Amino acid sequence: MATLLRKIGLIRLHDRDTEDPKHHHQGSLKGTKGNQKNNNTKHCNTSNETNNILSTPEIKARRFDVSGKDKPAVKQDKPSKDTKEKQQTAGSKATSGSVMPPPAANRQHCTQVRTRRLMKELQEIRRLGDNFITVELADDNLFDWNVKLHQVDKDSALWQDMKETNTEYILLNVTFPDNFPFSPPFMRVLTPRLENGYVLDGGAICMELLTPRGWSSAYTVEAVMRQFAASLVKGQGRICRKAGKSKKAFSRKEAEATFKSLVKTHEKYGWVSPPVSDG
Repeated sequence: MATLLRKIGLIRLHDRDTEDPKHHHQGSLKGTKGNQKNNNTKHCNTSNETNNILSTPEIKARRFDVSGKDKPAVKQDKPSKDTKEKQQTAGSKATSGSVMPPPAANRQHCTQVRTRRLMKELQEIRRLGDNFITVELADDNLFDWNVKLHQVDKDSALWQDMKETNTEYILLNVTFPDNFPFSPPFMRVLTPRLENGYVLDGGAICMELLTPRGWSSAYTVEAVMRQFAASLVKGQGRICRKAGKSKKAFSRKEAEATFKSLVKTHEKYGWVSPPVSDG
């Protein structure tokens, strides 16, 4: 009989807990120290019942057992050095493959941009009616031009030198990098051998326009050649007539080394017009 009454009492207590919202609402406020406001009676009942269930000795023991079983799964042997390196290599390959385009595709795109630009420029130069410059492809290579500069200022000493020496043009070589027109071409004088006029050893040309700092993708080859013709006159360029020295040809290797050196110098001291004696 006492057992039956206890069961009935427990049932009544359970019914009273589930039917009295105030009882659970106050319990919820005490449990959260007044930081949470919840007027949903069903939610409060569910949270209280869950807390009561989890606080029983059987559930505590069960939770302890489960956590104890999970610990071996969490604690894993540390991977060896070789395994870490393999995982890092695989991860880096996956990342690079997903983020960056394949190098071959990137090079192909740059080649297409460069080709279209140079084909367009060739057509523009051929349409020029003033015979200012003419272009020939070196070994039929679209990215390697031999440009003939036929005209400079007719009032200049250089023009008089060209007439006296029967020099029809100043020959230059222009090579275009893979990322042209976003990077400048490399330009050097081939013949005749010039003095001053901002033409240095090896036929290198001292012009800020030909450096990454001074270059703009809007510049055309024609515009660059006109700027070069003007700098020859401004720098009092002359055709070399000294015995022995005039026959010495310019070299690409020397021109590249000279250009690299002058760029470093100007980046350090600024791009100002050097003395005429320095070229």
